[in-house]
Amino acid sequence: MQDIKNSETCLKIGTRGSPLAQAQAREVKAHLHAAHPGLDMIEIIVLSTKGDRILDRPLADIGGKGLFTEEIEAALLSGEIDLAVHSLKDMPTCLPEGLEISAVLEREDVRDAFISARAAHPADLPAGSVIGTASLRRQAQTLAICSGLKVIAFRGNVQSRLGKLDRNIVDATYLAMAGLKRLGISDDRFHPLETDEFLPAVAQGAICIETARHNGRAQKLVRPLNHPASEICVRAERAMLDCLDGSCRTPIAGYATLAENLITLKGGIFLPDGSASHYHQATGPDPEQLGQQVGQALKDMAGDDFFRIVGTGY
Repeated sequence: MQDIKNSETCLKIGTRGSPLAQAQAREVKAHLHAAHPGLDMIEIIVLSTKGDRILDRPLADIGGKGLFTEEIEAALLSGEIDLAVHSLKDMPTCLPEGLEISAVLEREDVRDAFISARAAHPADLPAGSVIGTASLRRQAQTLAICSGLKVIAFRGNVQSRLGKLDRNIVDATYLAMAGLKRLGISDDRFHPLETDEFLPAVAQGAICIETARHNGRAQKLVRPLNHPASEICVRAERAMLDCLDGSCRTPIAGYATLAENLITLKGGIFLPDGSASHYHQATGPDPEQLGQQVGQALKDMAGDDFFRIVGTGY
């Protein structure tokens, strides 16, 4: 442990306002206290983002992943907050000038949870059943499993989505296992889907800490919180995403594991209607090179027409 006295100012953590985002911020606060016993003054600042305010349209229609980070990143650059806590899967691969990801916490369960009282797996639902999800990745993999299901747009935080399920607005939905575990929520309707069948989102289950490069004090404080193995794996996944020019309009999945200093990365790309998919897996020691390799292999397999269909401009 590193005993850093804090006689300067309160350390301010910025976060979104959802219960999960605030739980993640509290987790970071606890880690900071454990790493720096002399650090007494830590305040959590809740900031509203456009992505949280606009819930009646798919993310792809209103600007994509940056909608959950823009206001928080502006607060970092202005000095209103010292560090920001994010779900890394919500982060664009290109950060604003002057900002960096300074730490990645140890990753939680990466799996998706299929949530339904009527079946334990999407393939077990009868044709015509309605699944709600805001994720094109989940939509594509669902329809690839069973084309007879109906998928509708379904946004909101964990609690609001479960509430809609309780009111029978849909027959099933999906949430990340990591979020359910961090909130301490359990239910016999939660059915984890293994990654070899249902590939997760890039960086799913990972919490990252973002800081401004000019804030050396914050960077020094968060550095001990970094989990090297988790960081290496998400770097590989995000390098693949960057190679594919991934956005909320592009159904992309990826999951990396680390063993004996070698990273194994499996990536997948899909058409939103589930009618076509491509997977590639490779192993190597360098996360960025491996991510680029897997991303390029997927691009070569799919061809230009595939990306034109999903609207990424290839």
